[in-house]
Amino acid sequence: MKEFARKQREENGIVGLVPTMGALHQGHLSLIEQARQQCSTVVASIFVNPTQFGPSEDFAKYPRTLPADTEKLENAGVQCLFLPEAKEIYPQNFSTYVTVDGLSERLEGRVRPGHFRGVSTVVMKLLQIVQPQFAYFGRKDAQQAAIISRMAKDLNLDAEIVTCPIEREPDGLAMSSRNVYLNASDRQSATVLHRTLQTAQLLLQNGTRDALSLQSAMHRVFKEESPAKIDYVEIVDAETFEPLTHINRKAYVLVAAKFGETRLLDNLLVDFGGNGQLITEL
Repeated sequence: MKEFARKQREENGIVGLVPTMGALHQGHLSLIEQARQQCSTVVASIFVNPTQFGPSEDFAKYPRTLPADTEKLENAGVQCLFLPEAKEIYPQNFSTYVTVDGLSERLEGRVRPGHFRGVSTVVMKLLQIVQPQFAYFGRKDAQQAAIISRMAKDLNLDAEIVTCPIEREPDGLAMSSRNVYLNASDRQSATVLHRTLQTAQLLLQNGTRDALSLQSAMHRVFKEESPAKIDYVEIVDAETFEPLTHINRKAYVLVAAKFGETRLLDNLLVDFGGNGQLITEL
């Protein structure tokens, strides 16, 4: 992998990396499409990373669909698939990890202790191996993308971290490899995530900037429409992920909930244009 990527760079090529854990869907393919527009060589990796799963999480049953994934990558125009084994990424006596303090302890980090240490470490290793000029991540996992961006900035990495828009099903559900776990009832129930965020979006467009008011309205919609267990509804600064009481700068409206045994995330991006005009993106 290192030799291939080095050769591409030496030939004045722009290398883009799309790291994945497989079970590919249109969300992944949209990252590849973005990479193809900016890069002469696109590398995709598939590695189900054991260090980002907790003891009671779904590492063993995480969907693994390599033949279908390979076909999708070929059809999407990916020039190289990097498919390392765990013993290559984590050799015997491996003991070096990357931790982004602060960001990694909030929200998802609080719910899943150690998760982001595993994410930042494996992404750091992939960036070191491939040495891409660009690396692509989805906005659905907004906190993950922020942590990786912070790591790249703090450690002076050459790769530019590109965060791409969320891809959604026709009914609004954010695409995720874990959606395959949902039974028919939970799949229908999960659409409440999108409607909850749409509620916040409408209130913002109508002038609401108070975070507590938005959160209250979102909780109300969620509870009225779904019996699922909501983990959190938070409104945070888009860079630090510190909670906001008033939305006056770039922010995320975040929601996480469990449908059956499957935990799903979604978010709304809030920003302000040069003239202070509100911009929202689901």
